[in-house]
Amino acid sequence: MSTPRLFVSYSWTSPDHEARVVVLATELRESGVDVILDKWDLREGHDAVAFMEKMVTDPSVGKVIMVCDSAYAAKADSRSGGVGTEAQIISPEIYANQSQDKFVAVVFERDDQGRPCVPTYYRSRIHIDLSDSSAYSENFEQLLRWVFDKPLYLKPEIGKAPEFLTQGEGALSLGTSSRQRRAVEAIRGGRDHAIAATEEYFALLASQFESLRLDPKADPFDEAVVLGIDSFIPYRNEAVEVFLSLALYMDVAEVPVVLHRFFEGLIPFLDRPQSVSTYREWDYDNYRFIIHELFLYAVAALIRYERFDAAARLMETEFYVPGRSDYGQDAMVPFHVLRKYLPSLEARKARLKLNRTSLEADMLKERCVGVGLEFRHLMQADFILFMRASLDYADSGRWWPETLVYLGHWSAPPFEVFARSKSARYFERSKVLLGLNSKADLSPLLEAWKEDKRDLPRWNFDTLNPGALLGFDALATSP
Repeated sequence: MSTPRLFVSYSWTSPDHEARVVVLATELRESGVDVILDKWDLREGHDAVAFMEKMVTDPSVGKVIMVCDSAYAAKADSRSGGVGTEAQIISPEIYANQSQDKFVAVVFERDDQGRPCVPTYYRSRIHIDLSDSSAYSENFEQLLRWVFDKPLYLKPEIGKAPEFLTQGEGALSLGTSSRQRRAVEAIRGGRDHAIAATEEYFALLASQFESLRLDPKADPFDEAVVLGIDSFIPYRNEAVEVFLSLALYMDVAEVPVVLHRFFEGLIPFLDRPQSVSTYREWDYDNYRFIIHELFLYAVAALIRYERFDAAARLMETEFYVPGRSDYGQDAMVPFHVLRKYLPSLEARKARLKLNRTSLEADMLKERCVGVGLEFRHLMQADFILFMRASLDYADSGRWWPETLVYLGHWSAPPFEVFARSKSARYFERSKVLLGLNSKADLSPLLEAWKEDKRDLPRWNFDTLNPGALLGFDALATSP
């Protein structure tokens, strides 16, 4: 990095002021700046005006600071003394260039109304304030960044336009962004209306789901499913930001309630509307993928930030689905209804001759980029949902942990939350995730799986080792 040269313009008003200027110039030199100061560089026999003109005539002088107090401002405005001469040199340079970055006022004093003491010609410009000793270090850093042209905030490079913007007139637009931003700002700011703002956002997002409905005549239909899923990515990202903000900033009982009501409102989209009599099972596969993915992220976010009680509440509270009782079905359903088989993706594998074990797992992994959670967090949540469903709903349903196809081998190590649960204190907190009273509550299920592995998820010849993923033998074995 080259050494910048900086010219100091100031007014001699008192010994104290002179000493402050020298201290500032010394600090700048000690920070790698070649400072030109008349006290150091203007000698007997030198031409004082020529010295002042160096600030604009010497090409090696890249920066000029005007150390401003009330006396400097008054002399500059009245064009008196050496400061007046310098003002005549500086002001044309400033007036002629609105975006100039060679001259800056460094304020040493403010007036009785708290306004910075600067010359009239500089009043509309941004200054650097060194008048407050409590903020001196921070503002001196600002001065150095200006001298070295190293601003604190760099304008990012222009990225690629989102793909959903280039999909033509049919591009998806749900109009949820302003509500989402309001919710996130309220959550992170600890505002009293944070939960209400979150509910408003979730209600709007759920109300827009009807616009995601696919044309059942689309051909090939699996392509329409994938495109529909991809078009939702920006809105998936918005929702994930809200999930993470709730998990990180709000440890309150309302969090699982508002999440629960949001997913409760999405359940009707998983199957045919009551007004539809002719349909195919895969007509709603885009909804099934999107809702499943959102639920995985919500649970993963809560577990990631150790909101174990909230995650447990979300899993153990059943959902009310209106209309089911009209067909003799229970109106209350468990969380595993949010995970459904996607026949369209199986058809896609066959149509495109794709040699993949699970397209859904592939898509979940490929889409888990830049969202604040890693794929391992999704896998952990998936396994916990599988275990909780196996413990609580063994006879009525199950949760298929699609992402665990990426485990890789039978002896995969325990997931993070269970590895940490080696500590008895940690286990006392985390056991609520599986609804356990003690480690022993897991034994009957694990023993049953040892005897008969047919109830375990299987991909080709691979299956799970739940005991290993739980780190069962080590649970609660240390303080």
